[in-house]
Amino acid sequence: MGRYVISVGMLVVCLTQPTQAAPPPDADPKLSPWFNDLAQPKTHAPCCSIADCRPVASRQSDGHYQAQIDGIWRTIPDEVILNRTDNPTGQAIACWTPSSGIILCFVPPPES
Repeated sequence: MGRYVISVGMLVVCLTQPTQAAPPPDADPKLSPWFNDLAQPKTHAPCCSIADCRPVASRQSDGHYQAQIDGIWRTIPDEVILNRTDNPTGQAIACWTPSSGIILCFVPPPES
């Protein structure tokens, strides 16, 4: 029951967030379908839209990804990593709720 309440709560936050955020000024509208296809690994709920997902600087440390979000390096929880090989952005992508800082999804940068 507790996990269900958390999942529903995260979904509510995710679904209400687009009214508070806007896509980055340099967002490519052609990538919108890809962003909209991102789903949280455990719940399969949307990671939200392009308005909540941003390219971020990333690195690996001690076997874990880290992303620079709002100027702070944050360790990405393993359970939110989407191992997709179709990342068209060329960069790591993090989806988080600005109000709570909860990271919903992380797409690693394409392998070079």
